[in-house]
This record gives sequence, structure tokens and C-alpha cells, in this order.
Amino acid sequence: MAVELPDYNPYDFANRRHIGPSPEEIDAMLETIGAASVDSLIDETLPPSIRQKEPLDWGEPMSERGVLDHLRATAARNKVMTSMIGQGYYGTVMPPVIQRTILENPAWYTAYTPYQPEISQGRLEALLNFQTMIADLTGLDIANASLLDEATAAAEAMAMAQRVSKSKSTAFFVDRNCHPQTISVIETRAAPLGLKVIVGDPFADLDAETVYGAIFQYPGTDGAVHDFSPLIERLHAAKAIAVMAADPLALALLKSPGEMGADIAIGSAQRFGVPMGYGGPHAAYMAVRDAWKRSMPGRLVGVTIDARGNKAYRLALQTREQHIRREKATSNICTAQVLLAVIASMYGVFHGPLGIKAIAARIHMKAARLAAGLQQLGFDVETETFFDTITVAVGDKQNVIVGAALGEKINLRRVGDDRIGISCDELTRPHVIESVWRAFGGSLKFDAVAAEPRFSEAMARTSPFMQHPVFHMNRAESEMTRYIRRLSDKDLALDRAMIPLGSCTMKLNATAEMLAISWPEFAEMHPFAPADQAEGYRFLIEDFSAKLCDITGYDAISMQPNSGAQGEYAGLMTIRAWHASRGEAERTVCLIPTSAHGTNPASAQMAGMVVVPVGTRENGDIDLDDFRAKAEKHRERLSCCMITYPSTHGVFEDTVEEVCRITHDNGGQVYLDGANLNAMVGLSRPGDIGADVSHLNLHKTFCIPHGGGGPGMGPIGVKAHLQPYLPGHPATDGRPGAVSAAPFGSASILPISWAYCLMMGGEGLTQATRIAILSANYIAARLSGAYDILYTSQQGRVAHECIVDTRPLSDSAGVSVEDVAKRLIDCGFHAPTMSWPVAGTLMIEPTESETKAEIDRFCAAMLAIRAEAQAIEDGQMHADNNPLKRAPHTIEDLVGDWDRPYGREEACFPPGAMRNAKYFAPVNRVDNVYGDRNLICSCPPMSEYLDVAE
Repeated sequence: MAVELPDYNPYDFANRRHIGPSPEEIDAMLETIGAASVDSLIDETLPPSIRQKEPLDWGEPMSERGVLDHLRATAARNKVMTSMIGQGYYGTVMPPVIQRTILENPAWYTAYTPYQPEISQGRLEALLNFQTMIADLTGLDIANASLLDEATAAAEAMAMAQRVSKSKSTAFFVDRNCHPQTISVIETRAAPLGLKVIVGDPFADLDAETVYGAIFQYPGTDGAVHDFSPLIERLHAAKAIAVMAADPLALALLKSPGEMGADIAIGSAQRFGVPMGYGGPHAAYMAVRDAWKRSMPGRLVGVTIDARGNKAYRLALQTREQHIRREKATSNICTAQVLLAVIASMYGVFHGPLGIKAIAARIHMKAARLAAGLQQLGFDVETETFFDTITVAVGDKQNVIVGAALGEKINLRRVGDDRIGISCDELTRPHVIESVWRAFGGSLKFDAVAAEPRFSEAMARTSPFMQHPVFHMNRAESEMTRYIRRLSDKDLALDRAMIPLGSCTMKLNATAEMLAISWPEFAEMHPFAPADQAEGYRFLIEDFSAKLCDITGYDAISMQPNSGAQGEYAGLMTIRAWHASRGEAERTVCLIPTSAHGTNPASAQMAGMVVVPVGTRENGDIDLDDFRAKAEKHRERLSCCMITYPSTHGVFEDTVEEVCRITHDNGGQVYLDGANLNAMVGLSRPGDIGADVSHLNLHKTFCIPHGGGGPGMGPIGVKAHLQPYLPGHPATDGRPGAVSAAPFGSASILPISWAYCLMMGGEGLTQATRIAILSANYIAARLSGAYDILYTSQQGRVAHECIVDTRPLSDSAGVSVEDVAKRLIDCGFHAPTMSWPVAGTLMIEPTESETKAEIDRFCAAMLAIRAEAQAIEDGQMHADNNPLKRAPHTIEDLVGDWDRPYGREEACFPPGAMRNAKYFAPVNRVDNVYGDRNLICSCPPMSEYLDVAE
């Protein structure tokens, strides 16, 4: 008798990876919500007119092993050489203990932005270390928790300088020795704001009386080190602001910007252990004088106290968050680079100030020896004082020398037609220096060439930095590993529990998708390396772009924007350039529904547009009459509308095609925010329903991890008529309009999203969308009755998320939405999105990745919270002293006397909490008001870590 083998594919996507519920669980969920099948649910949820006509079809999905083989073959097409190009990107060494315990650790990379501080104390401490390190190195008072990249940080500094300057000028001076990509991004950002950019030699061309501010590169892109103190004095005399773009590693040896009198310092922390990665992601920084901390863009970690009076950390000055200020925002940058800032801060902890200084000194002396050798060979090293970069005059020998260097597997930088730039870094070894000399026609030996430091004693740093004990801890790997573990244990990330954040789409970051980002073929590529060395990247980007076009219905993709907010800005600038090309530059009005993401109006303002709000109806839909009236009123100046689909209320609006028609009929373009694309993939395409441009959050729909608040990627898709106006870049096509420092944004994380598409296939991606919608409707059905579901379609369905109304609890039991959020911590959950888009509500998005068991655990927690509120209403619980008001409960609450009118078990083990794997918040409820009134944004002295509840 023949053996009957099971018909089961262990590599099937539904069983092994992104689809959480099993087929049996899907059937049970359908029964709960009263739908005959997933197909019928989708028919009830999406308007028929917007449904996709043809399915996504890329052939069979790849297995996990197959996609890793495919990634290996793709990576092998990249030729990783020794890049001495510099220009803001350098070879570096990430300590293995940091690579394994942070970069490759889901406890760090799957965390969300630390908006709930009680469950984010670990990464907040790491970010405070980053702020302290940057403030110390720059010699300024306060630093933020990171920005996107050096070029965009420079543009942010330009805008900030105008806000704080007392000068009446609208002109900003840019050192011609700034990196080319920085100059390009500054020019892009300045144009719509009506700012004049003057690029020149600061020592010859700067007229301080005619500008409101200036930026100097330190060291310059040619490597030169200058003392800018006299120029800064002239700027201050004219009430103008001085900005310095400074290399933080150079600052270990050189006089700090603060000591020169600079008001703002910006730069990149890439060379603090973060790979070049073909351009990113990397953490930029900004540091400012204390007087202007409230004008600084980005996030700021501060020290406060919790309900027991113990030290705690939080995001400070949160009223500056852009979704609150909207078109009055200082910036649209709501995305930082937290994971990369954490890595940079741990690089500082690992090496300490002595180690950082030693690394900088070794790099400098190698550059000095390189220069000395070239001078012995008869070449004119134009850079007299430098840190790590020199510029060499070579006349008509440039092609020969660059070609010879390529033969040595070294990339040098072409400067004009007759000079060559060379940068040393942490990876530069003696044999590399000898190879460069050979490319220049010499045969010198490293040990035979003597050199002296190449900057003056007056430029040498004498002030201490990184004095806090955290930078002087025992750096034995055992202690470093335990420190990192202690921090991660304080946090709650996706590796512990579901994070049901509406609009944030916290889905699985599959391990197989993550592996390639550490491979040297992807990680060690310079973004300005010759194109023929990056064929693997080009193949990946082209294939992934084609898939994104297939998914969205657009004709072209730009990968340059390195966050969702940057994608919004890039899309609007593309629309702006298209109107200008048609002689209609006066089209500057942007219609935005009042329910839109807060970054939308902020982005429109930055793009030089006039925001005209459009009302919403009682059911959350766009008020079509108001929209039509305003479009017609502004038809001569209408630039575009910005809409989110499905809406921020979690519903597929029936009128979306009409909104697009009205906009087009009145001469405008349609920007469709791609934040909720996870509800559309395979079912509906933005480009088919009338949209002209969208940004795509790869850190949402396409599985790039949130990283505790960054990295992110926000590429934009456009219809064919907008393609010529996508962002250019000086390193690729030389066109204007760069929005990010690197041509392809944070390219090293693109393999994650590409692998996701390859493993899922078109059918799998569509199934993910279907199950995301099923899971949201299941939660709505489970919670309905206990809570009101605020918005549903005419068929009673929600899209990929639902809004639960907790406002009635405030009236009946004095329970706020914050009380609910903090009580969920006791249950072992991150709260859903709180008070947005409707104050006093929770927006819940489960994603397709969560199993029915985890969703049920969350529902049990929410229902138990409602029961506790009911107990308050019925007088069975004290109105002010109850588990909801005292949440979250810590282990410290279990120690000593218990004087509360509810039990310890009731406090710490509510329904939903896992008894054998209980997560305890490390601090009690954080006092936000105290933190803002007593603003401290650098590491407090160690004495402050002692018990302050005296």
C-alpha cells in the first residue's frame, strides 16, 4: 500500500510569515463580523468603482531561501571598493556588539516612536546620550534627538535661522565649500519660501549686513579647516545667525563651533559606527544655543519625574509636534532617525571620549602622511590645514590617476577637471595609502613617509567633551551587552506584543527581509560611487520601482525622499515645478481637509503653498459641497488638493473620484497621501482613481521597521506628465530639486521592502490587504457595544483601522483617553493612536500580521478597561484612586505597604496581561508638565539617578 504524503507547503506565505490568522481563525473572525467570506467583506468595504481591474501578478512568490539566494546574487553585482570620495560619507566600523544587539535586534528595530514614554525609557535614555554627546562635541547648549540627513538638517537650520534672526534680510549665505548635495537641498528648500541663496567664498564674498544668516562647512568639502570666528563676529554685529555644518569626529580634535561663536551646528553622525549604505539611513544632528531651543525642529528628549517622583524621560516640548501646529509648524519633519542615533550614541558609549579622540587622531595622521607622500611625489596639495580630506591639483592627469586608482580598487573624487579629492576614514589602512601613491605614479612605503599634524595649535580642541559617566563605563563587551540589554528590557516593541497604532501600520518586519542590510555589498557602498559599481542596487531599485508602479498605477517612482514627510514635500514640489513649466507659477493654493495628517499642511507651507482648509461632514467624509465651492473659488490659483485614502477616519469614501475630478476641472493636481496604502494594495490603485502623485511609506506598507521613530522611507509615485519634474541630484543627473542628501534616499533598507514583495508575490500582497481589513472589522465587531465605533461606511464596515470613542467615559467615569492608554500598558500593550484624528478617541489598526489570539488578547484588555470604567460609574471603584487613574503599575508598586482600594493582582495582572511573561513599565505615569517647566535635555549627573523621592 502506497504511503499518502500530506499536501502541505511549509514555505507558504500564509503559514509562515506575514499573514497572522490561520484559515480556521479567518473563518471564526468572519463569523463574528457577520460576513460570508473575505471576498464579500471586501465587496462591502470598497466602492465598486475604485476596484482594481487586473490582479497583481509577478509569478510565483519566492520562498524564504529563494529570496535570500536572489538577494545574494543581486548583492554580488555591486562592486564594493575602497571609497575615498568623502563628501559627507565615510567608511566606519560598527562594533559587532552594537551590530548584533541593536541593529539586528527586534527589541530595538521594531519599536515605535516614543510617544508613550513609560514604555520607551530605554531608547529615550539612548537618545539622551546622543543629545549629550552632540551638545558636548559641538560646544553648544542643547541638541535634538536626530534629523534625517546632513543636507536636510542644513535646510532646517536655514529656516530656523530666519525665524530667530533679528535681521530684516531674506538672503542666506552658503559657503561654496559646503558639500554639493547640501547646497542643492538648501536651494530647493529656499525657493518656495522666497529666500535668496548666495553661494560664495565666505572670506571674500560674505557681506554680513545683507544676510540674515550664513552656513559654513567645517571642515570644508575640499578638506580645508578654517577659523570662522571673525566671520561669526561680523554676522552677530549685523544681527545675523551663524550656522556651521560640522563633522562630529573632527570635533574631537578641532575647536568646536560653540567656541567660535556659532549659533547652530548641524551635521551627520554617520561616521559614528553607521555604514554608508549607498546613502543611508544615517542620523543627522542639530545643536543650538539654549535661547532658541523652542525654535529647533525635530524631537527633543528631556528629563522629568514620574508619579513617584523618580527620574523619567520623555519627548519634551511636544506641543511643537507638527500634527498639532499644522501649517504653522516650524517643519514637517516628524520622522527622526532614532535607530541610527541610538547606534551612534552607543558608538560613543563603547569608545568613550578617549577612544573617539584616538580614532580621529589616527585618521588625521593617515591623511597627513598621505599628503606628505603626494608632496614628495611633486604634487600640489592645495589643502594646507585639514582633518581627513585633501584636494590635490593634478592638471591633465585626472583621468589617468582616477583610472589607476580604480585598478587598485579605490574610488577617488573628481573635483572639476584638474583636481582630485581624497578622504581618509576609520577603514583606511597603510596599504590603501600606498595604493593611492601608486595611482599617482609613486612607489612610496607607508613607514618611510613622516608627517606632522596639519592644523595649527590655535585650531586644536582644548575643551573637554563626553564627561558624563555613561561615556566612561567599563567597555568590556560583557558590560556593554548588559547595558544595551537593560535599556531594551525597559521598552515595549513588536517583539513583545501587538502595537495597534492607527495610521502607523506596525506590521511584521520578517527576519529574512532584514538579513541583507548587514551584508557588506549593500552596507559599504558609497552613494557617489561610479554607477557601474552599483549595478546590484540599480537592478533592485528598478525592479522594486516597477513593482511599486504596478501596485499604485503610477508611471514613475523617485526613491530619493527618506521619510514620509519628505515624500509629501517632494510630491508637492514636483507639482509646483509642473505648474511653473506651464507658465502657471501663480498656482499656489492647496486644498486640505481638516481631517488630514498634520504633516500635510506643514508640507504645503514649506512648498510655498497657501493652505485652504476644507470641512468634513459629520460622518468624517470630505464635505463635497465645501470642496467644490473652494476649488471653484480658487480655480485660477489652485495648485492641488491633498487627500488621504482611505480616509484618516478609516473609511473608503465613495466620493474620492469626484474629488479628483473637481480638482482637475479647476486646473489642480491630486496628491493622495499614501499613509494608508496597506488597505489598498492589490485592491485599488491611487493612479487609477484620479490621483497624480503619492508618497509611499515603506516603513508602513512595505515592512521597513520603524526603528523607534526612524528610519523611514517615503518614495513618491507620479503619473507620466509629472515624471520630468521629480527630484534631481548633483551626483546623478545634475538637475535641481534635490530633497535629500543621497540620490536614492536611505537605499540600504530598500532590500527589506523588495524582499517583502518577492516573498509575498502579487497574490500574497493582496491577501495581506484583505486580512488587514478583516482584522480591523473583527476588532470593531468585538468592541462594538462596549465602545462606539466612530465612523463606518454605509454598509457598517471600516477599512484597515477603526476609531473607538472613549469620550463618553470622561463624562460618566472621569476616565480620559490617556487613562485608557496607560492602563493598556499594564495589559502589556502599546496604546493605539491617541486623540487623532479626533481628540479623546483611539484609532486602532491591527495589521494582517497579528494572529487572532493576539487580537483577542487586545480586545479582552479593552473590554476589561470598559468594565473598570463601569465599576467607577456604579460607585464600586473610587473615582480618583483606581487602576485606571494610577496606571501604569510598576514592580516598585508591589513592594512595601499597599494603601490603595484595589488589590495588587487587580493592578498588575488585568485581563490581557500574560502572567508568565508580564511586561512591567520601568516608571510610573510620567509628569509632562514638570518636564516642560524644568527642561533638562542632556544626561543628568549620576547623583540624579539616586532615589529622589525623599
